[in-house]
Amino acid sequence: MINLFEANETNKMITEENLDVRTITLGISLLDCVTDDLVKLNQNIYEKITDLAKNLVSTGKQIEREFGIPIVNKRISVTPIALVGGRACRRPEDYVTIARTLDRAAREVDVNFIGGYSALVHKGFASGDEEFLKSIPEALSITERVCGSVNIGSTKTGINMDAVALMGAIIKKTAEKTADDNCIGAAKLVVFCNAPEDNPFMAGAFHGAGEPDCVINVGVSGPGVVQSALKKIPDGNLTDVAETVKRTAFKITRVGNLVAREAAKRLGVPFGIVDLSLAPTPAVGDSVAHILEEMGLERCGAHGTTAALALLNDAVKKGGVMASSHVGGLSGAFIPVTEDAGMIEAAECGCLTIEKLEAMTAVCSVGLDMIAIPGRTSAETIAAIIADEAAIGMINSKTTAVRLVPAIGKDVGDKLDFGGLLGGGPVMKVNSYSSERFIGRGGRIPAPIQSLKN
Repeated sequence: MINLFEANETNKMITEENLDVRTITLGISLLDCVTDDLVKLNQNIYEKITDLAKNLVSTGKQIEREFGIPIVNKRISVTPIALVGGRACRRPEDYVTIARTLDRAAREVDVNFIGGYSALVHKGFASGDEEFLKSIPEALSITERVCGSVNIGSTKTGINMDAVALMGAIIKKTAEKTADDNCIGAAKLVVFCNAPEDNPFMAGAFHGAGEPDCVINVGVSGPGVVQSALKKIPDGNLTDVAETVKRTAFKITRVGNLVAREAAKRLGVPFGIVDLSLAPTPAVGDSVAHILEEMGLERCGAHGTTAALALLNDAVKKGGVMASSHVGGLSGAFIPVTEDAGMIEAAECGCLTIEKLEAMTAVCSVGLDMIAIPGRTSAETIAAIIADEAAIGMINSKTTAVRLVPAIGKDVGDKLDFGGLLGGGPVMKVNSYSSERFIGRGGRIPAPIQSLKN
């Protein structure tokens, strides 16, 4: 339990330093909903989600009131729909009916997002997978709360370059279909390498096949708390910085662990994991970039940024694992450009580029996240960016991801504004030289030698 001193300290972190539980996410398996009757499948999915999640939001609000801990989002993740719909769906349009059902269920239980409109194609396409992928632009354009993801590679399997090429085109088409709404569809779509099965954060959350039938996962965030702690040691060396971050991450994770246990107990489901990722927002005082600048960088993106981020990510993980035996998900530091006030500033002044962000993803929690790129960027270039990022994940045995937003009708220097947690930011420059022939080869990039560990 948290003692009185910790309670007072936690209260200060909440009221003065933007500490919050970013999400409680109820993971739900839909494997027992499978049938070859599409109407019955949709009925099964709707009934199971609305039954198991009917008390999720009210429970979250109850915990907020009793403990005084803000819980920003209540969400649901489900089994990848490509696994669930394969028997009943023959066309992309069939899968879109499931997206509508997910959206309707999410509205019924009042969660802000439902994740799992997803596919796992890292070693190839199973029956129905290509039809599912082709359904994504329509599915994400006609729904409000549905999020999707596709895992196209892993350290064990290599990278499915046919899927990478297809996703380049799908991302662009998704942006085009939502061009009148700031291309929001692409902001709800993530392409992964080494996707975790228990990630509570959107847009990449899905409920893995190895998970229980129903489980609570919590994502906790506190960039402002970490930055505030570092302000107190202006003359400390980098060892002092690492120790301070580690101790702070311990405290943050304790809060998440408490909320997760309470939510699981009250909902009568297992406690899965706490994801202690430092997830920023556009709000002042809630930025990962500003943490790096507090370490001594003039601006995020300057030389030394990758080293500083490596220190931060490692210290966060070390502190978190001492606070909870249920740490999982992504856990580290997110660097979503449009969602981080400091990242936005650094991108606007030209200090932070996509190339530097790619280097940073080798040591951070996830990958190239929430980056607006020119709307004229070709599908092949988008696919090549995905391939580069997947290669970093594959070789380094870590999760990497790409969430790019082609800003249709906009070019470098223009701005895209989503509002809310998704924020907004400048359209960033993309290398103009062609990757078309490379992407056109298709096939599979083989798994690296370090995958042979048995």
